[in-house]
Amino acid sequence: MVLSRGARWVAGTVTAVCLMLLLGSGAPSGVVPHAVVDAVPERVGTWNICNPCGGLGQDFGRAREIAARAPQVIGLQEACVRDVEEIRRYLKEVYGLVYRVEYGSVLRSWNRCGGLPWRPGGFGQAILSAAPMTDRVSVEYPDGGSEDRGYLAVTTLVGGRPVRVFNTHLAERRQPQVRAGQVRVLAAEVARHDRAIVLGDFNAVPDAPELGPMWALAADADPACGPAAEGAGACAPTTDWNSTFDYVFLRGITPRTHRVHPGPYSDHHLLLTDLNRS
Repeated sequence: MVLSRGARWVAGTVTAVCLMLLLGSGAPSGVVPHAVVDAVPERVGTWNICNPCGGLGQDFGRAREIAARAPQVIGLQEACVRDVEEIRRYLKEVYGLVYRVEYGSVLRSWNRCGGLPWRPGGFGQAILSAAPMTDRVSVEYPDGGSEDRGYLAVTTLVGGRPVRVFNTHLAERRQPQVRAGQVRVLAAEVARHDRAIVLGDFNAVPDAPELGPMWALAADADPACGPAAEGAGACAPTTDWNSTFDYVFLRGITPRTHRVHPGPYSDHHLLLTDLNRS
């Protein structure tokens, strides 16, 4: 049966409305499904997406924040597998952004991530990359503190060149001695690579003593930020409580730009860096 022009318009409108409903009521008006966005090859980011900070439309909102900047690689912390899969689905279906994913789950938590009581969801780190990833390593720290913590590492392309990318979440802020042990484990692995990007929520301000081994190996993506900069306010806050806890550490790579993007979908801000290709 051949539909008239008017019937085709009605059918197309109904299809678009149904798609937006399937995408969730958190979808903003005016978004055109399948509008293609290209990842920026030299852009990397980190974001503690703060699960369980849930709420209707959270995953769509997170996808929208990522798509608006389209990093080549982004590390997510406090990430449930099911939330990351929803974010990836929205990124692909709405924006045409196709990301590979690797997970570094350190917990199986029904309370945090849902799932069947005997098959709870994975919780921890995730890395999204527009390019393929290889040599995945997921390590749980010997002492996680009040909650299991770890790091995830992969090799992928950033700015057209291979680089080792780490993503971590350290022990909560009242446990500096635990974080010190975790940093020693992480730094020992980072030191094996001439070119490395270390993303994550370190739960520590730049002048915290436990971050010393990281500063000895790598520089922050913000050239003004360093272990002596917190008192002067040189480091941009990355949390709702005006502390700098999130970092893009660079080893053997230089930054071009550095931006912090506050938003409503987490108590941590999305942190992005464009890198020089040389």
